[in-house]
Amino acid sequence: MRRRSAALGSVLFFAVAPGVAAGFVPWLLTGWDAYDMPLALRVGGGALTAFGAAFLIQAFARFVVEGLGTPAPVAPPERLVVGGIYRWVRNPMYVAVIATILGQALLLGRSVLVEWALVFWALTAAFVRFYEEPNLRRRFGTEYEEYLRTVPGWVPRKPRP
Repeated sequence: MRRRSAALGSVLFFAVAPGVAAGFVPWLLTGWDAYDMPLALRVGGGALTAFGAAFLIQAFARFVVEGLGTPAPVAPPERLVVGGIYRWVRNPMYVAVIATILGQALLLGRSVLVEWALVFWALTAAFVRFYEEPNLRRRFGTEYEEYLRTVPGWVPRKPRP
């Protein structure tokens, strides 16, 4: 896949998948109505939301630059993406969406968004376990097995040697 096609596909998928999970669903659940919260929680929530969004954008860009593909299952990367933030966590997109939703929960003071973050995590964890990991094992073999061994799935940390 050419880089331009990968970029366009990734932008479209970004709007659809994380746009729905971290934008449309939270809006449906809250109408963006905020409860009265201490300023420190609002500021922390805003920072976590911004951090999650920035993390997500970087993860998507990696698929274009390094993988020559998109995160969408219909146009997967040609190469295994292991650079950038993928050195620290195998599922940075899902982690970023969860962080964004939790940031919104703090920003708006809405516990329903914490519940949504837990549901989203459960759904994506099942998707990773039963679709993504078997698919990546088939496509990338020992390269992916080594990646599994050295990089954590959900909690970012410095990779093991």
